[in-house]
Amino acid sequence: MEWLDMEKYAFKTGDAVGEFLRNSQKNWQAAVNHRFIQELFEGTIEDEVLKKYLIQDYHFFDAFLSMLGACVAHADTLEAKLRFAKQLGFLEADEDGYFQKAFKELGVTEKEFLEVTLHPVTKEFQQLMYSAVDSSDYAQLLVMLVIAEGLYLDWGSKELPLPKKYIHLEWIHLHRGEFFKEWVQFLVDELNRVCKDKGTVSALQERWNHAVSLELAFFEIGYEG
Repeated sequence: MEWLDMEKYAFKTGDAVGEFLRNSQKNWQAAVNHRFIQELFEGTIEDEVLKKYLIQDYHFFDAFLSMLGACVAHADTLEAKLRFAKQLGFLEADEDGYFQKAFKELGVTEKEFLEVTLHPVTKEFQQLMYSAVDSSDYAQLLVMLVIAEGLYLDWGSKELPLPKKYIHLEWIHLHRGEFFKEWVQFLVDELNRVCKDKGTVSALQERWNHAVSLELAFFEIGYEG
């Protein structure tokens, strides 16, 4: 397999993940350099754009927790099972806390974020996540997690001036730093470990490409209408 220049990413790619990235590089780079990310770092993103994005993103939380729980069940080593269990505790304490504070600051009522009509991209992404859960296949679950976390580490680690406002700054902080980087590298290393041959990589590439395209489309939600 061809290796990518690891310096392009905020994590060490390795063989299989490097191959996945090579075949999805256009959409991956478009996502991590999206207008949404630029405006978030600049602190110029409109409240309405961020509000729409966060309300939809909140509805990934259940599917994401389901994927982590499935990894606890289906990971093939005890060490990996324990690492996923540790991450579940972190998400409950930190990320859910951010949503509640951000919704309050943005004036989003509980009814607004709980009873919102899900965007077609959100629905499609949820379906892709739950299909990985239903597969009970560790490699398929890892593909979804590496994209969901790795792509966010990639933009979160940008060496740019940081915004001052809590709702902007904290969303960046949640997706950068040594703890998050170590978590993403663990996911990448696990996916590389279970993808032992080109046949496995080829079988997973379609799911990978689909998920990356949805990540890119998701950043557009706040700018619609």
